[in-house]
Amino acid sequence: MAKVVLWGSLSRLADGRKEFDIDAPDIGRMLAALGSEAPKLKPILDKGVTVSIDGTLYRLDRFKTIDPDSEVFILPKMAGG
Repeated sequence: MAKVVLWGSLSRLADGRKEFDIDAPDIGRMLAALGSEAPKLKPILDKGVTVSIDGTLYRLDRFKTIDPDSEVFILPKMAGG
């Protein structure tokens, strides 16, 4: 299972919980599982977040695989420009 950490103020939508152990093969399924465990977080996850997997940032790649021993951070959506 990957360790998933909520960054910043996102944890308040998970009743203060910051860390989750999620068993999912890719970003899309991980976000779905996280939304099931923390339903108040689901609307933010559906709007879009930035996902860091082992230090690499992903925004739109829902099919990016996640290794079971990966460290995953969920960050509020980051705008670029």
